[in-house]
Amino acid sequence: MLILPSRRQFLGGLGGAVALGGATGAYAFGIEPRFRLVVTPYAPVLPNWTPGLNLRVAVLADFHIGEPYMPLDRVAEIVETTNALKPDLVLMLGDYPAGPGVAWRDVPLPEFARVVEGLKAPLGTYSILGNHDWWEDPVAQANRRGPVAARRALEARGIPVLENDAIRLVKDGRTFWVAGLADQQPFHMVHDWRNPSDIPGTLAQVTDAAPILLMIHEPDAFPKVPARVALTMAGHTHGGQIRLFGRSPVIPSRYGQRYGYGHIVEQNRHLVVSGGLGVSRVPVRIGVPPEIVLIDLGAPDRTATRPLPDIPG
Repeated sequence: MLILPSRRQFLGGLGGAVALGGATGAYAFGIEPRFRLVVTPYAPVLPNWTPGLNLRVAVLADFHIGEPYMPLDRVAEIVETTNALKPDLVLMLGDYPAGPGVAWRDVPLPEFARVVEGLKAPLGTYSILGNHDWWEDPVAQANRRGPVAARRALEARGIPVLENDAIRLVKDGRTFWVAGLADQQPFHMVHDWRNPSDIPGTLAQVTDAAPILLMIHEPDAFPKVPARVALTMAGHTHGGQIRLFGRSPVIPSRYGQRYGYGHIVEQNRHLVVSGGLGVSRVPVRIGVPPEIVLIDLGAPDRTATRPLPDIPG
């Protein structure tokens, strides 16, 4: 026999569903993107890493500065948390300004650069540019050339911006290279498909057999990265911003879920895709909170010797 719910039961259930949906929406729009911050550790065993080269790398991607989701005090919190991890090296993977629809009030790029200048690492802080660093610069878009405002702001504070460049660094007497690729999607006009990124030209600047850390913004360049590169790091996808059961409804990549998020290994080549820190297009995050990526190389047990600080949320 079919038993129908009473009017009171139906309205109570409807009210519960609405409350649950409202609570989920409030969390996704108001809590996770603005107030949560996690540290995501990786310790990949790389096939061509120099024995004895122990390196801790903090990776910061996709700030998308602007109020209310990424004001300066939030940037300062990220800087403080990153410094507490005591990285040897800090790498920033582009997309510093917010895009349309998520910033109610802009934060000037020079003010952002002033705060991230406080990042502390013995081997320094290096950065690349993302598509929004170009798209949100009307002068660069009109002229179809840089340097963009984000590059000028960062370099004015002593943070190098690598666009098809490679730099040789030394840790404990052992050398390695940090390389940065120019953005692959600098112009948002549909008819303009110029791609200034140059993997062969960038890697041609490497003059010895030391391992290479490669920064790219969009992970779609990864299939063209040769095995000579020890580790590639990318941002851009935000992990889809909504991620449930290991998948996201939408990933801004022509490869879909393949390079959506996390540590990916293909043909013995390693890629780490950060979920990023800010929001883009839609001010929502659920299942992929803002993250600082922490990569320990050369010593898989090093994370245990340097405990992670407690992160609220």
